[in-house]
Amino acid sequence: MLKIEAPYLIYLGDTQIPEMAKTGAGLAYWRPERCAGQLREPGCAADLGLPDLDLNAAVQQGVKTLVIGTAIPGGQLPDSWITRIVEAMEAGMDIASGLHSPLRSIPALDKTAKETGRNIYDVRLSHGPHPIANGRKRSGQRLLTVGTDCAVGKKYSALALHRELLARDVSATFRATGQTGVLIDGQGLAIDAVVSDFIAGAVEALAPSADDAHWDVIEGQGSLVHPAYAGVSLGLLHGAQPDAFVVCHEYGRKQLSGFEDHRVGSIEHIISLTEQLGRIVSKEIRCAGISLNTSSLSEQEALNAIQEIKEQYGLPVCDPVRFGVKEIIDDLLSKES
Repeated sequence: MLKIEAPYLIYLGDTQIPEMAKTGAGLAYWRPERCAGQLREPGCAADLGLPDLDLNAAVQQGVKTLVIGTAIPGGQLPDSWITRIVEAMEAGMDIASGLHSPLRSIPALDKTAKETGRNIYDVRLSHGPHPIANGRKRSGQRLLTVGTDCAVGKKYSALALHRELLARDVSATFRATGQTGVLIDGQGLAIDAVVSDFIAGAVEALAPSADDAHWDVIEGQGSLVHPAYAGVSLGLLHGAQPDAFVVCHEYGRKQLSGFEDHRVGSIEHIISLTEQLGRIVSKEIRCAGISLNTSSLSEQEALNAIQEIKEQYGLPVCDPVRFGVKEIIDDLLSKES
């Protein structure tokens, strides 16, 4: 499992599209205490609201890692960015990236890393070897977010649930399984980079045995009904061995994102599938609630939708962005064994 050292300096480059800095924005929102500042080149249109630092100022503030916080259209790093990353390593920083193209594949960066002894963390790569799953019952408690589709809020929901548990002084750990989650938390693994035979074993190692009162909140991926990504979702479910799960759904979405010939899973179907398949490794698995993405609705429409789903399924329903996850955690802890 990767472990990336903080504090971070978030590198935004010279991007002209603020929305391309989603990774940096996630870091600044969820882990501001890990972010010392941002580094922007002239003309950069993105701004995370963090202090602007150059490399010298960042070193003086004890920054350990330069994190690439901006996606690169086309996947190729501009030459000027390569130069800046080289300078960061020469200044004593490690480098972390969630880009599809490994930074280690760029000769100048690989050469500098070897010469300076700095680490390059390409979090989209598999950092094995990983064990085969054993399926044996583990101590501690685990909560997994599952989805009716991709990109419905599984990461955001897991982070919100984890934050609420900590706010109540409950022992809890967020377990990242995607590249942005790993960068946000500084540790974890990108599960979609793991060879399929080892997915469940990798997740067992990611969320090992713990004290009985401890909760691991595990970030979900894909969907059990997705024609492309169901394999990752199933391996993640079996490795997580969850005591409870939260279904994430975008209100009003009808087709799978990018797969218009396929409908999204219904909440009812996802609950049934998750319980049926999850019982292979967790006999008492249960649905603890529904995380509803209401971003396309007005606030009153969102409240109405939440009430509608709550009445339909008899479960706590929350929009973690607008209203938090208090009701789900209330229910989760009230039924804690």
